[in-house]
Amino acid sequence: MKELSGKTVFITGGAECIGFHVGRALAGEGMRLMLADIDTEQLDKAVQTLKGEGFEVEGAGCDVALRSDLEAAAEKTEQTFGKVHMVINNAGVSVIGSQQRISEENWRWVIDVNLMGVVYGTQVFTPYIQSHGEGGHIINVASMAGMKGFGLAGPYSATKAAVISLSETWRDELQPQGIDVSVMCPAFIKSRIYDSARNRQQRYGGPIYFEEQIKKKPHLAGQKDNVVNGIDTEIAGRRFVEAIKTDEFYIFTHPHYKTVVDGRYEELKKGFTDASNSPHLKGVEKTGGFMG
Repeated sequence: MKELSGKTVFITGGAECIGFHVGRALAGEGMRLMLADIDTEQLDKAVQTLKGEGFEVEGAGCDVALRSDLEAAAEKTEQTFGKVHMVINNAGVSVIGSQQRISEENWRWVIDVNLMGVVYGTQVFTPYIQSHGEGGHIINVASMAGMKGFGLAGPYSATKAAVISLSETWRDELQPQGIDVSVMCPAFIKSRIYDSARNRQQRYGGPIYFEEQIKKKPHLAGQKDNVVNGIDTEIAGRRFVEAIKTDEFYIFTHPHYKTVVDGRYEELKKGFTDASNSPHLKGVEKTGGFMG
C-alpha cells in the first residue's frame, strides 16, 4: 500500500509502545486510526493524545483472545470510518521460564493472545477489506524469537514462529485478492512486554505485576533491562511506514541480527547435507512438490 492518506488502519495492542508509535507514524501519513487494546484506561490516554496532535483516531476496548471482541471492534471500525484497509495484528504477551516450570494456564494465555489473536484478527477483518475492492494490507507483528527460538522463552518463541509461518501462508492466499501481507520481526524495542502479565485475564489466572515478581526473584530484572534498553519505538514506527511503502514482506528493525538467521541457515544446510549423505536415503525416488 503505497498510498496511505485517507485510508483506515486497525491496530491491536495500540495503546502504547510499538502499536501506538506505528499508529502515530501512519496517522502522520494521513491514515485514520482505530486503536484497540485490552487496557482501556491506557487506550483512552492514547486516543486523546493523538487527537490532541490533530489526528483522526478512535479506540476500541478489545481482548484479542476473544473472537467476539474482534468482531465487535471490526463493526465499530466500519461504522466509524466506513472502510478498513489495513490491519496490524500487534498485541502480544510473554512469559519467561524453563519448559518444566511454565504452567499450562500461561501456555494457553500466550497461545491465545499471540497466535489465536492474529488468527482471529485476520479472519475477522479480511472480509471487510475484500468488501470494498480497493485492496489492503495485513501486517502481523512477530519477533526475531520466531526466526530463532531462545532458551526460557518457549511459548513466546513458538507463537512468534507460528505467526511468521502463517504470514507466509496468507501472503500466497491473499495476494491474488489484492491484499498484501507482511510480518514484522523486531528484536528488543522499548516496551512493557516484560510486564505484559499485568493485563493477564482472570481466566488465565489473573494479573501478575513485574515489580512484585522481582522483589521475590531479583534475577528477573534483566528481562526488563533488555527491553527498556532497546531501540526507541518512534524509530520502529518510522521503519514500519518505510517498509509498508516499499512493500517489504519481512520487516526487520535490527539488521545486525542477521547473524542469528545466518546461524540457523547454516544449521539447516548441514541437516540437508547429512540427509544427502545418509546411506538409508540413497536411491530413494525424488517425488512430490514442495510439500513432498
